Amino acid sequence: MKTQSMVVALLLAALPAATLAQSSETTSTLRIDQRQETQQQLIEHGVQSGQITAKEAKRLQKRQAKVRKMEGRAMKDGTLTAKERKRIQGAQDKEDRQIFRARSNKQRAK
Repeated sequence: MKTQSMVVALLLAALPAATLAQSSETTSTLRIDQRQETQQQLIEHGVQSGQITAKEAKRLQKRQAKVRKMEGRAMKDGTLTAKERKRIQGAQDKEDRQIFRARSNKQRAK
């Protein structure tokens, strides 16, 4: 239970930083940012409901951070090309599948 509470606290601590980053970026990344937020919420709800274990949440958070890093690198020059957008969206598709698997597998948080 302590581990689960710690994971939830870490997830909630990361939200303000994501919100600040979102407001400073251009509208070209708005859909990507909204999707990241939705994925973050799915992970949080999974942890709170016990569908996602602390270990799974940590792994999913690392993967989410990689996608955010991809977006940051792509936006370094101020624009997001179609190729970069497609690559990021592909990574988000993969994360969607990982989150779904973690929420629907037989592992449960104790």
